[in-house]
Amino acid sequence: MSSTPTSPRRRGLVVAVVAVTAVTAGFVALTLRSDGVELPPPPPTPTGPEVVTVVAAGDIACDPASSSFNGGEGTGTECAMRATSDLALGLDADAVLALGDLQYECGGYEAFLASYDPSWGRLKDITHPVAGNHEYEEAAASGAGDGTGCSVAPDASGYFRYFGGAAGAPGQGWYSFDVGAWHMIALNSNCPLVGGCGGNSPQGRWLAADLAANDRACTLAYWHHPMFSSGLHRNNGSVTRMWESLDEAGVDVVLAGHDHSYERFAPLDAAEQVEPLGVRSFVVGTGGRRPRAFTNEEAGSEVRIGDSFGVLHLTLGAQSYGWRFLPTTGEAPLDEGTATCA
Repeated sequence: MSSTPTSPRRRGLVVAVVAVTAVTAGFVALTLRSDGVELPPPPPTPTGPEVVTVVAAGDIACDPASSSFNGGEGTGTECAMRATSDLALGLDADAVLALGDLQYECGGYEAFLASYDPSWGRLKDITHPVAGNHEYEEAAASGAGDGTGCSVAPDASGYFRYFGGAAGAPGQGWYSFDVGAWHMIALNSNCPLVGGCGGNSPQGRWLAADLAANDRACTLAYWHHPMFSSGLHRNNGSVTRMWESLDEAGVDVVLAGHDHSYERFAPLDAAEQVEPLGVRSFVVGTGGRRPRAFTNEEAGSEVRIGDSFGVLHLTLGAQSYGWRFLPTTGEAPLDEGTATCA
């Protein structure tokens, strides 16, 4: 972990700095380090020819049999996949990171075609997805109907059929790629269904090799179930070893969904201790299904927004990154800031 003297993160004291321009419920501004040292001004938003932009969200498309589906337009309080995808389309991003639970309630192929495809499917050619728990369900013979009647689909066949090679190898769902100066690592947090998430699991061994081969200064990883969350589902200890591996390798950012809210954490180690050179994480389960209030406040939680649909818009440079959480209402960003890569 990053708190040990031998951690590769000890390659120089680089302090990430937050600059938030919109105050939201649960917001805590970082102006001092934990040891009382005043932080320097935040780095500017990355600019230059190497800069790319990325949109991220999870928990997206409503069950086409839902009473709130409304022809794909939703009701304002549920099924907002059209509104969030319109927002994402308008950002002209270089890549979309789809953070799982992309299709409710039963994530079979026909449901993807009926709900996800007419909305976020418009961004399919630049989408890099990960599987959520609903991708491992499919409609039973009697039909789904507002989320009832799902059966287990242990191979997530509808998800892999819909996304094809973009989702990684069927039965696995982990892969990596580069966008601009950044290395991106997509992981599968449905641990019991893919042989585990420990260091000796197939995914764990693949991750170790991928991290060892990575020579990029900035790295982002993403999966569905958050390591840390103040939402309904709380923390997810099954991904602890993956987080430790990322932290030890100097990974900068982790994204997740699962809880239907937006939350930003300070850089943390796997023990949930604030660590200036730890991993900064975001929960972005605001892609359309239904917002959900928070149930607690986890250590290191800096911003919590539980009543808004929206997307995370990342600006990624060679040595730094910026973020904005944009709501579908057209308001100014509800959270934004910049940080340097560690």
